[in-house]
Amino acid sequence: MKVALFVTCLVDLMRPEIAEATVRLLESAGCTVEVPMSQTCCGQPGFNSGDTASARALARKFLAEFEGFDHVVVPSGSCGGMVRRHYPELLADDPDLRRRADALVAKTWELTTFLHEVLKISALPGAYQGAVTYHDCCSGLRELGVQAQPRALMALNAQISLTEMKDARACCGFGGAFAVKYDEISAAIADEKIERIHATGAPCVVMGDLGCMLHLEGRLRRTGDAVTQVLHVAQVLAPAKA
Repeated sequence: MKVALFVTCLVDLMRPEIAEATVRLLESAGCTVEVPMSQTCCGQPGFNSGDTASARALARKFLAEFEGFDHVVVPSGSCGGMVRRHYPELLADDPDLRRRADALVAKTWELTTFLHEVLKISALPGAYQGAVTYHDCCSGLRELGVQAQPRALMALNAQISLTEMKDARACCGFGGAFAVKYDEISAAIADEKIERIHATGAPCVVMGDLGCMLHLEGRLRRTGDAVTQVLHVAQVLAPAKA
């Protein structure tokens, strides 16, 4: 199966090791992974800010780059949600683009959904060992229904011990531009989430969106916690580097 990886802007610029872990994970599941080198942004920042012209141009570009693959996998609920939930409405005025967008939506997947629901993997060669807690990122949860999938995958590794935090579905306070426009509210929400992470006793919090990761990790470090790990689910599920 030929799978295209949409790396996402944040992963490309801030944590390329997440993309590397995603490739190892997909290859271990039997996929041939290709990474279109001309890829850039899915258009979500412009779309959320009301710049629909720029978002539409990026959506057309994304279509041209990815529609030739069997499946498109995205290690991000927010970017996956942009493609699956918003491309059809963004391109609705052009019947041909709308048809192509609908076809792309049908084969674009958030990473854990693809592994659990499409590939239906029953074994996991992940190298991670230890206790974790899991934060449900808003876009993946509310736009794509990502909740049971990462937990089911982690359960395949007997060396991973998951302790659920209170209100794991509650927002971390990031919200893209929200964290910039309403920084005091954003920080207060993050502090509440951090209290719930600490209450589990887990030394690592796992999630599926890098924006949330950066937000929580930054707040953890600024409030004096230098030890709690913040990892993407791909990093926890993937086999070790060869």
